[in-house]
Amino acid sequence: MASEAPRDKDDAAKGTPAERAAAAEHTAAEERAEALRREIAHHDYRYYALDAPEISDDAYDALVRELREIEERWPDLVTPDSPTQRIGAPPSAQFAPVAHSQRMYSLDNAMDLGELDAWLRRVRDAVGERECAFICELKIDGSSLALVYEEGVLTRAATRGDGRTGEDVTVNVRTIRDVPLRLREEAASSGPLPLPIEVRGEVYMPKASFERLNEANIEAEVAPFANPRNAAAGSVRQKDPAVTASRDLATFMYQVLDPRRLGLARQSEALDWLKAAGFRVNPDVVTCASAQEVRDLCASAVNRRNELPYEIDGVVVKLDSFALQDELGYTSKAPRWAIAFKFPPEEKTTVLRNIRVQVGRTGALTPLAEFDPVSVAGSTIARATLHNADEVRRKDVRVGDTIVVRKAGDVIPEVVGPVLGMRPEDAEEWRMPEECPSCGGPVWRPEDEAVARCTNVGCPAQRLERLEHWASRGA
Repeated sequence: MASEAPRDKDDAAKGTPAERAAAAEHTAAEERAEALRREIAHHDYRYYALDAPEISDDAYDALVRELREIEERWPDLVTPDSPTQRIGAPPSAQFAPVAHSQRMYSLDNAMDLGELDAWLRRVRDAVGERECAFICELKIDGSSLALVYEEGVLTRAATRGDGRTGEDVTVNVRTIRDVPLRLREEAASSGPLPLPIEVRGEVYMPKASFERLNEANIEAEVAPFANPRNAAAGSVRQKDPAVTASRDLATFMYQVLDPRRLGLARQSEALDWLKAAGFRVNPDVVTCASAQEVRDLCASAVNRRNELPYEIDGVVVKLDSFALQDELGYTSKAPRWAIAFKFPPEEKTTVLRNIRVQVGRTGALTPLAEFDPVSVAGSTIARATLHNADEVRRKDVRVGDTIVVRKAGDVIPEVVGPVLGMRPEDAEEWRMPEECPSCGGPVWRPEDEAVARCTNVGCPAQRLERLEHWASRGA
């Protein structure tokens, strides 16, 4: 049975020796629990925000384990911002709507350097002869979040939704390890914090985590996510917070609402405040003094995207001064003081050599395009799923075609379609085989499904896939 704190300390002081000893033990545990929370928060900040850990994983785990043991013995010592409470809520049946205190705007896009130059000229014309610095931030290919802190403690997390109303995903966001449950004391260095404080940014899934998740989905014959952005958005909206916790999500925060309440005059200052408060801020942020510097940075950023451990799809360019931002204001859809320079998708041509049919553990038959190896978005690919017969027919790809390939979300190999002008005269339309390529058994496709299946449960390919699934981590 868990120990309970004395109801009244004065009574405890006058109680029996056993009661006084229990009260002293509880007080010592309370002080130790608070010290552990501060120490764990410090190491979280060093690990996630600064990427400079001071202790080993084993030592960190020992601190968390000690705190959990204290809280299990004295449940009254559990606090909402305790690191043991990142996964503590039951699964949710739905996500309640959240009205944003201020609209979460989208950004206008510059699809090439010409459109970027036009925007830079408009900004320069509006600003005139005044000093005009820009801040350039990598555009993370993730999902937007708004976090609210009251008295320094995370009280609400919401998705962007339609920009005016989002969904409450607080219990899930609490499981993301780099989201501080309590702001660091350094955040109040300039004075008491106004209430509440809202910060905004992106939740994303690192490339390595995305690849592991899709590998597990494919093993389980679950449709893989199309790109890390969809994977991140879907993971934040899981009904079970434990599933969100298992997805290895991360965040970059980039906005403080009403920053001048904190004495901040520039976006660069806001980013410094966010980092001091305990948030992860993208390290690849550059302040540019001129339009030419902005242009050069955007042109060069395209070549860096494959080196990063997370997906980016462009560069966000903003006026650094909040006073100038206010002066330029907004259109009905987007701020006039910011723009997203979007990267062009990387596509390559190659020759389709074969369409091979794979048999999964449930008998599902999946056509797989096999083509001459080609380097796309930083890696060499030679195969891509075509999903089902309807997809092959829709894209009209045939063996021998010169095809255009890319990576969906710059990660998953994808066949865009054929170059019809280069199609061989003898290229024939592909059809799903009527017999299983593994066992020769009959292939059946229900009328209301897109997937054809081998009906032989003893099929060698199915047996092998079932065995591999049974021995896998996911099973």
